[in-house]
Amino acid sequence: MSAPALHTAPGAEAANLYVPKLVRIRKIIRETHDVNTLQLEFVDPAHAASFTYKTGQFGEFSIFGVGEATFNISSSPNWEGFFECCFRKVGVVTTALAKMKEGDIIGFRGPYGNSYDLEGMHGKDLIFAAGGIGFPPIRCLVHRVLEERDKFGAVVIVHGARTHRDLVYQREMDEWTRRRDIHMIKTVDPGGDPENWDGEVGFVPTVLEERVPWILEREGKGASNALAFTCGPPVMTKFVIAALGRMGVGPDQVVMTLENKMKCAVGKCGRCNIGNTYVCLEGPIFTAAQVQAMPADQ
Repeated sequence: MSAPALHTAPGAEAANLYVPKLVRIRKIIRETHDVNTLQLEFVDPAHAASFTYKTGQFGEFSIFGVGEATFNISSSPNWEGFFECCFRKVGVVTTALAKMKEGDIIGFRGPYGNSYDLEGMHGKDLIFAAGGIGFPPIRCLVHRVLEERDKFGAVVIVHGARTHRDLVYQREMDEWTRRRDIHMIKTVDPGGDPENWDGEVGFVPTVLEERVPWILEREGKGASNALAFTCGPPVMTKFVIAALGRMGVGPDQVVMTLENKMKCAVGKCGRCNIGNTYVCLEGPIFTAAQVQAMPADQ
């Protein structure tokens, strides 16, 4: 079985590819001690009216005089009047972004890249496995799936982090836990659970392999009908793909994102190329089979 085709959509066109549009920070949501969600709206109403994007695309977010950073657009394209990105404070640009206030203006270029093939997912059992800040590129797809829940089979979400304080979107996970039509499994690394912890303790690949197969057999059609979507630290992703393989979910059924490699987003700087593949132009979404066929990244 092969994974559904991944659709490629062009990025925003402008006379100068590098000139961003102005967006205003409408709301800041503190996810963890070092992770924030920015809810953004265009300053120019004409830009707002013409802006569209597909689930899984990304953008370049900039602070003038500081630089740009690449983030997935973590909201659903169906949400009106705003879009969101989520970032961890780890470098110069993200540190500057973390200091911004509601009402401040930043730059945005996009959308860029390909997108998840939602139609190809219809009728499939869906597994989402994410670690830490790797959840935003998955979260946008989860929301799209839940907006059309009756078109999909079993839905299982496994989200893990080092400690319970490092789990992003906790308010949404609480809501998803209460739903009866999906399985929300949150987990923390051993030692990262507080005394009253109500989730799992263990690494994402381990919990995935222990909990998900019986759900697929009981509520879905088994591993042959499953599609898995994963994003997180490279070591986690490696072991998630191995765990899925032991479950019977092959690399052509696993979809992942390589957006952390990108810089210019328009195929000019060469930072993201792996062999003959330019991640910003052909990705950032690939099947694990496609990634495994790429040359070793030096």
